[in-house]
Amino acid sequence: MQGNSMKIEAASQASAAAGPSACDGVGAERGSIAQEQWQVLCQRADLVAQSGVVAWFGGEQVALFYLPDNSPPVYAVGNRDPQSGANVIGRGIVGLLQGELVVAAPLYKQHFSLSSGRCQEDPAQALNTWRVRLNAEVVEIQVG
Repeated sequence: MQGNSMKIEAASQASAAAGPSACDGVGAERGSIAQEQWQVLCQRADLVAQSGVVAWFGGEQVALFYLPDNSPPVYAVGNRDPQSGANVIGRGIVGLLQGELVVAAPLYKQHFSLSSGRCQEDPAQALNTWRVRLNAEVVEIQVG
């Protein structure tokens, strides 16, 4: 690991969900439960409480924010700031704005929702989001 950045190979670690957890949205289709696919992204020890780290997933930088007192405790958004084009979101400050968990972009200070990726100041700006969960001591990201 170099700084707060880690590279994860996407293809080799896909796994099926073991069962529902606080982050899971298990869907039902015609009476059957759809299998969700999860992949190991990093270890819990790689996360920094109340802060962001960056991982590589599917050819993109993903900013992971670990808020251990929240439910869910881990959020994943794109690391690329749509206004500046810089990969800096993982270095942003996390806080509450109008009752919503947000990260403030370091360069232009716009606020992005950690759950939806929506920019509070400019609806034309948004970050990609991924579903992530803690599964024992590993962080998993939903694939597919």
